[in-house]
Amino acid sequence: MDPIDYYKEALIDKYADFSGRARRAEFWQFYIIHFLVVIGLAFTSSIITPRIYIPAMVGYSLFALVPCLAVTVRRLHDIEKSGWWILIKMIPVAGGLIFLIFLATEGTYGPNYYGEDPKDEDYELE
Repeated sequence: MDPIDYYKEALIDKYADFSGRARRAEFWQFYIIHFLVVIGLAFTSSIITPRIYIPAMVGYSLFALVPCLAVTVRRLHDIEKSGWWILIKMIPVAGGLIFLIFLATEGTYGPNYYGEDPKDEDYELE
């Protein structure tokens, strides 16, 4: 899958799906496209008219909040961590670093408590 497919899947198909697992590729490619959309939205809305900059950014942020949380929780599930581990980011400096390490860690092989291995599903499709 290409990054756009991961982005569309998280926003449309798995909008509020906090169950299951998300592999590293799904998580990082979703966030790369999300970052580019935010930059593009900020750039175009500030050029067109500054009055729509804040409403456009707030609107998109509210729309994308649930999918961002959902893909992050599914990523934590892939390394056998509860979604509540997202709160570790509240610890200054060390929490963010630990959280980044969690997100970069390879998922567990085979099924775990949160579901089947997402890599196995991809290999079945090919």
